[in-house]
Amino acid sequence: MSTTDFRQPPQGAHVELDDLLGLRFVAGELQLAPRSLSRSLLAGSVRTRFRGRGMEFEEVRHYYPGDDIRTIDWRVTARTQVPHTKLFREERERPVILMLDQRPSMFFGSRHCFKSVTAAHAAALLSWAALSQNDRIGALIFSDTEEKDIRPKRSRHTLLHVLQQTHQFNRQLNDPRAQPGSQPLSQRLLDLRRIAKPGAAIFVISDFHDLDEQCDEQLYRLARHADVNLLAVSDPMEYALPERLQLTVTDGQDRRLLDTGNRDWVSRYRDLHMQQDRHLQRLAAQLAIPLVQLSTQQAPLEALLPVFGKSACRR
Repeated sequence: MSTTDFRQPPQGAHVELDDLLGLRFVAGELQLAPRSLSRSLLAGSVRTRFRGRGMEFEEVRHYYPGDDIRTIDWRVTARTQVPHTKLFREERERPVILMLDQRPSMFFGSRHCFKSVTAAHAAALLSWAALSQNDRIGALIFSDTEEKDIRPKRSRHTLLHVLQQTHQFNRQLNDPRAQPGSQPLSQRLLDLRRIAKPGAAIFVISDFHDLDEQCDEQLYRLARHADVNLLAVSDPMEYALPERLQLTVTDGQDRRLLDTGNRDWVSRYRDLHMQQDRHLQRLAAQLAIPLVQLSTQQAPLEALLPVFGKSACRR
C-alpha cells in the first residue's frame, strides 16, 4: 500500500506504479456523473442524463393512450389482436475513455513534478472512480510516435492494464524535444473518434500545446455524441519566468542565451501561453464542456474535486 499523501502534489520526473495503484483509496471521493440531459425522443417523456446510451428491452405490455406509437410491438399486436407496446430500460453502464498525453512537451516541470506525472495521476484517479461506479474503463495513451488503444471493459484487469501502460509510456519520457515523425494532437483526436462510441465519457488530459483549428473540429464532432471533458495540464513557469536569469536553451541543434531581464521577451513568452489558454477556454465555452486546470503545484485530486467531487455532482 502506498504511503503517499495524495492531497499533496506528486513528486518527481516519473510516476511510480505503486502511487497509481494507491490512488484507489481516495478516488471514491469523485463521481463521474453524466453532465447533460439527453434530448432523445426515444427516452420517453422524462429526459435522461444517460445521453446516447443503449436501450435494453425489458417487457411487453398492453398499449395505453399516450404511449409512443413507435414502440408498438406489431408482432404481438397482430397475434393477439390487442395493441401491445415494448418497454425499455436504459443501459446504465457506460464507457469512460481516458485520452492521456505523454508526449515530450509534457516532460517539463518547475515545482513538485513534471506535467506528465500530474497527467498520469489524474488519469489514474479517474480510472479508479469509473470502476467504482461500475462504468467500463478504456484509454488512448500516446507519445510522439506511439499510441496504445485499450478498449473499454468493466474489469479490474482492464484498469490495471491502463495503469501499467500509463507507467510504461511515462517511463519512456527522457527528452522534452519532439521526436521525428511526431503526430499532432489533432491526429490523436481523430483516432479517438474511431473508438469512442456515442454516450461515452471522454477525458482528454494534455497540455494542449498544439491546439489548432483541426483539434477544434475533432472535439466538436466528439462532443456531439459524447460527454467530453478537457483537463489542461500546465506548470507555473510557463506563465512567469524567474527574473534576471541567463538561460541557455537548445533544440538539439542551435543554442541560444535568453535573458529573463528582457521584459519585452518575457512578455511575449507569457502572452503566447495566455493566448493558448484563451483559445482553450473559448472552445470549452462554445462546446459547453468542462475545462479543468491541472497544475504541477497542486494535487490532481484537489483540482478534480470542485468539478467531479460528489458534492459538486449533487449540485
